[in-house]
Amino acid sequence: MNEQLSIGSIISNGLSYGFKNILNLLGAIVLWILTIWIPYLNIGTTIGLVGLVVHMSKGESFSPTVIFDAKYRKNFGEFFLLYSFMMIGIYFASMLLIIPGIVLQVAWGQSLYLFLDKGIKPLGALRKSNEITYGKKWSIFLGEFILMLIVVIIFVIVVTIFSKIPFLSGLFTFIGIIVIIAIGMGVKAYIYSVLSKEVETETETA
Repeated sequence: MNEQLSIGSIISNGLSYGFKNILNLLGAIVLWILTIWIPYLNIGTTIGLVGLVVHMSKGESFSPTVIFDAKYRKNFGEFFLLYSFMMIGIYFASMLLIIPGIVLQVAWGQSLYLFLDKGIKPLGALRKSNEITYGKKWSIFLGEFILMLIVVIIFVIVVTIFSKIPFLSGLFTFIGIIVIIAIGMGVKAYIYSVLSKEVETETETA
């Protein structure tokens, strides 16, 4: 029986996944920044950062250098086609009102991971993401929103406290940003770890 997503489980496991992988994520982000100026390679490393969520979702240990894996450059055309579909759809949905855009963002939120992990084609990944998030969108949105709100509030408080000390202010700002990114990726990894099991079950029974 698949684990059920709840607001509480998303918050607690998002923190756990994020802090567990924070050093490797830091290394990957630094490598990405250092090589962002290199044409073509930077395409793969950018996709590789998204792929880290898949690694984290499976509980796999990974090296920061995994973002340089050639597999992330192999299908970059389809990856950016999928990303473009997502952004255009969410943009027009948001123009109707804010809420439709948020709903569509949650509905399609697993598609990039499904593409990288399962090899599902762009339109199929969007459709499958919508299917596996059905009935869970409210929990996913609130879980992510509440967790990130708490983290950002703590970050602002800490930076404000040390704002009068230039060195510490800069240091805590940097650390805070890394923590926010790590927890953000951690919560997405946990959500995907639960939802991807539905895809595995469907594949096994097909």
